[in-house]
Amino acid sequence: MLFVRSTLFFICQCLSAVVVSLLALPSLLLPSLPRAKVIGLWARFNLWALSWVCGVSYRVKGRENIPNEPAVIISNHQSTIETLCFQMIFPPLSFILKKQLLWIPFFGWGLAANRPISINRADKRSALNLLIKNSKQRLNEGRWLVVYPEGTRMPPGKMGQFQVGGAMMATRSGAQVVPVAHNAGLCWPKDDFIKYPGIIDVIIGTPIETSGKKPRDVNVEAEEVIKQMMESIPQAR
Repeated sequence: MLFVRSTLFFICQCLSAVVVSLLALPSLLLPSLPRAKVIGLWARFNLWALSWVCGVSYRVKGRENIPNEPAVIISNHQSTIETLCFQMIFPPLSFILKKQLLWIPFFGWGLAANRPISINRADKRSALNLLIKNSKQRLNEGRWLVVYPEGTRMPPGKMGQFQVGGAMMATRSGAQVVPVAHNAGLCWPKDDFIKYPGIIDVIIGTPIETSGKKPRDVNVEAEEVIKQMMESIPQAR
């Protein structure tokens, strides 16, 4: 039954990607923030489909910690689900992602319309310079930035090494860092087609001020906060 439900959701996911991507093309004529609402339809529909078809939902703790001004979200990375949830929880977002994702038909077109910062991970020096330059621009547009410092999805209960890029973007722009922890991998594990019923916990921590701090110190602080928050939510089914 889980396989059947997961297959049905996959069909919904693909069809909605085509529809929303076609809607995204004319939305390029709109300003950046209104355009984000059009692109966000894909995340909204897929979260509804996950709930209705697969029995997957999410709950949020710490919404009161969301600042009024654009910030850099630093989060652990376990699944595709959190990228959908974040679009419903936070103001318009720009994701930091691999350039290759923009080449995927329909899905990549929708991503491109939502003003991501795409990087070439093979050239780390160039990627970092591009991140710093474009992050200031996106923040000035009113967009929030989402950074997964682990660089790849990790199994529930595990954390990879935090790279300093997100903290550097925040300190160079003067933006706050909003630490976020979740256990999305319990319902949609990495490299697993099956979606498991359950409730995903998303915790938003107190914003970290970056003024006068070194990127490495901000990175360590964010990592410690996220680690503590992860210990307060289930990491096994």
